[in-house]
Amino acid sequence: MRTYKLLPDGRRQINSFHLPGDIFGLENGATHRFTAEAIAETKVRIMRRQNLLDAMANRGGAKKFLDLITRSLKHAESHMLLLGRNTAVEKVAAFVCEMDERLEHPNVITLLMTRRDIADYLGLTLETVSRTFAILRDKKMLQVDGPTNKQIVLLDRRGLAELAA
Repeated sequence: MRTYKLLPDGRRQINSFHLPGDIFGLENGATHRFTAEAIAETKVRIMRRQNLLDAMANRGGAKKFLDLITRSLKHAESHMLLLGRNTAVEKVAAFVCEMDERLEHPNVITLLMTRRDIADYLGLTLETVSRTFAILRDKKMLQVDGPTNKQIVLLDRRGLAELAA
């Protein structure tokens, strides 16, 4: 899933990419601030707030619920820091490292989002994101595979992490 907000000038700011097991959409007000869209075949469980709280209290799941919420908060804080990075290379490296960590360091990262989605998430243009992936590929930090260039093999996790730091 991706959650995003359309800005008054027509641009789209992607707030987050949600992976299996993530919790999202919890609001304090009566309306949701972000729009959610599936970017792959997705199953979503929708619950009223009170039903969610009751389920957590009745099954002793308060700790698990708190873990999910704090993971969501950690991600929001990391995204805020990511947007403040100076260069496109730093932003894209940080994004790749984030996906690698969230997917628990797979051999191949399959990015379900488009390059435009990534650009809207990082506050960059589509062309800049594509150019930056090419720069990281040419520096032998990652390999881009697959018919749609959505499979990423990290060749230099440490180097990427240094760029992202």
